[in-house]
Amino acid sequence: MEQRFAVGPVETKGMDTQGLREHFLVSDLMVKGKIKLVYTHYDRMMIGGVVPTTKSILLGNPRELRAEYFLERREMGIINVGGKAVVVADGKKFNVDKLSCLYLGKGTKKVSFASANAKNPAVLYLLSSPAHASYPNTLFSKDQASPVELGAVETANRRTVYKYIHLEGIKSCQLVMGLTTLAAGSVWNSIPPHTHTRRMEVYFYFDLPAEHRIMHFMGSP
Repeated sequence: MEQRFAVGPVETKGMDTQGLREHFLVSDLMVKGKIKLVYTHYDRMMIGGVVPTTKSILLGNPRELRAEYFLERREMGIINVGGKAVVVADGKKFNVDKLSCLYLGKGTKKVSFASANAKNPAVLYLLSSPAHASYPNTLFSKDQASPVELGAVETANRRTVYKYIHLEGIKSCQLVMGLTTLAAGSVWNSIPPHTHTRRMEVYFYFDLPAEHRIMHFMGSP
């Protein structure tokens, strides 16, 4: 498991492009047949990727957590961006379609990930935060999420936000998780520019055409 230590605005201001990428960009998160985890010291969030192929993959228990099992004191959100997934949590099977979200609450002891079809493997994005209260394991499809239309075509930021784990959706202790899709011709996602002094945020981009690029701007206002 990789660890990322937190840096402040003063240190960030002096970084070049390579320094910013080393501290704030996670690359190669999705590796076929493996699970990859990154522990960030921003709010002790953990980022992960799982791409099961011919065999199921167990959620391990990194020694850095000092826990009996991964979700002993944590909760997790999982969004599938690939083929159909089969996630088994404490013996209960969840069929997770593309763009569906599965929440696993504090106290879930054993978790495994598999693909329904190895030729079209699941691609699972994981996000985990500390938790001090338990909530039920819950699966939401994209259709069950609460879509919110934002932005405008004129400002190239027309987008739909699907809220999965939040106050009026899947209940959680601390974790909030959603999905944003951009309308054709729109290129701006996080508009207006904003700060995150209350909680950190992780962006995971997927299904990007090979000829396209993402520009992420950050800094003090």
